[in-house]
Amino acid sequence: MRFFAKNKKYAGWMAISLERDCARIAHVTRPANGKPVLEMLTSFPNAANMIETLKLLKKQLNAQNYRYSLMLSQGEFQLLSVESPNVPPDELKNAMRWRLKDMLDYHIDDATIDVLDIPADKAIQGRAHSMYAVAARNQIISERQAAFENAGIPLDVIDITDLAQRNVSVLLEPEGRGLALLSFDGNGGLLTVSYAGELYLSRRIDISLPQLQTKDADSKNAIYERIALELQRSLDNFDRQHTFITTAKLVLAPLGDEISKDLQAYLAANIYMAVEVLNFADVLDISKVPVLAHQDSQQAFFMTIGAALRHEETVL
Repeated sequence: MRFFAKNKKYAGWMAISLERDCARIAHVTRPANGKPVLEMLTSFPNAANMIETLKLLKKQLNAQNYRYSLMLSQGEFQLLSVESPNVPPDELKNAMRWRLKDMLDYHIDDATIDVLDIPADKAIQGRAHSMYAVAARNQIISERQAAFENAGIPLDVIDITDLAQRNVSVLLEPEGRGLALLSFDGNGGLLTVSYAGELYLSRRIDISLPQLQTKDADSKNAIYERIALELQRSLDNFDRQHTFITTAKLVLAPLGDEISKDLQAYLAANIYMAVEVLNFADVLDISKVPVLAHQDSQQAFFMTIGAALRHEETVL
């Protein structure tokens, strides 16, 4: 199973994310003209028993009509930035395994690995550039594949949250400029910067959505300060490393109406770029799923929708 495998048998993606209390599912299609269409959004409780959850999903859907992707949870994979090996394309994977063997906390032979390029400045030729390597334990990949096989659902792609967020970011990018996108969930925060459809930066922030939901004013202000400081450092460093990219603005993923407004106002006053809040209705056709008009639903399904927005990746 490849992280970025290709399969063009069906149109649209049915993305599944298994979370602590439920499984979330989103189906998105991309018409030739107009916004991507959110065709379906649903969830199933008690995702701890993956096979039973998938069997329940199969009962409610005509499974063979969809391409399925499963998004790994944070902690089930590592996304590592490494210098691109100077080797022919057909030797890249092996060379990357040597690069990663001392970066993982388990043996490299127990890892499934794939790579994602970070395009360099086209005006500068011959300079080494970075790549992202995705690594996950073989055991995790095998267990996920077996669960889908036992449930009778074809699994086409195993995906990751960082690329799911990139898929949303691409819809928001101004022409010729980069876009920073910041999300929070129960696992923490994720800052990404995309440019020309590519993921250039992915950085975790050790602040979770429940922490943002605190009612204590002093605690909330301290958390906001930490977020602003982390953003300023990360974006300043990004600007120094990628001088050919101008980041147009920071967009906050949905967090709920009150938190989104408060955090937007704080960040707009404390960082150097414009700050906006994402509304999926601006970039998706959500007419078939009106519940997504609510910010709470947008927050809960943010990553799953991002996974369903995937385009086929360039396999290296």
